[in-house]
Amino acid sequence: MRYYPIFVNLENKGCLVVGAGEVGKRKIQSLIDSGAGTVTIIDTRPADPEMASLLAQDHVSFQCREFRDTDLDGKFLVIACTSSEEVNWRISTLCAERAILCNIVDQPEKCSFIVPATVKRGDLTVAISTAGRSPAMAKRIRKELQESFGDEYAGLLTLMGRIRPLVLGLGMTTPENTAVLRSLVNSDLLARIKARDLDAASEILKESLPQPLHANIPELLDGLV
Repeated sequence: MRYYPIFVNLENKGCLVVGAGEVGKRKIQSLIDSGAGTVTIIDTRPADPEMASLLAQDHVSFQCREFRDTDLDGKFLVIACTSSEEVNWRISTLCAERAILCNIVDQPEKCSFIVPATVKRGDLTVAISTAGRSPAMAKRIRKELQESFGDEYAGLLTLMGRIRPLVLGLGMTTPENTAVLRSLVNSDLLARIKARDLDAASEILKESLPQPLHANIPELLDGLV
């Protein structure tokens, strides 16, 4: 099966995780890290003490009981990590009937979406999918990418995020904006940030940015490394 790659905005969205074992805890953390509006957790076992910091957050709740059909009410996304085939199929079927995004961990045939292996560097996320054919290969590729993409990529992305609205605010034409932003990305800024050489980074910005933005360079680089 071919999957359509997509990044989902979970802000103000209700999410449900059924099963809070080791895998479930990782899924819960990933939902929280992704800004989920609410995260409801259901497990037949009492909450693991290791989850205390997660459950202390106002938008996270835990219920020690069996899954109920009504648990899906108002949910945007559901993840099931249970050891019960019956419960997993039930959740999968109900989500399909209600058009709710559903992931059954390690069982792609029951999913409406699968979760890719990812490499994260600040706001940069690189996702890897093998269409469910080989999670082991996805993990291998992720390891290789982790070695290729260092923290300097997060720094450059932070810098570009600061620069872009300033450039767009100058009122130049779209081709002019594109030329400036592309020149920065294709410059030696990444290497200078990796080397923690802000003086050299400053010189690159002076060469690439329009004159009206030169006064902004110190604040653009502030706290970058």
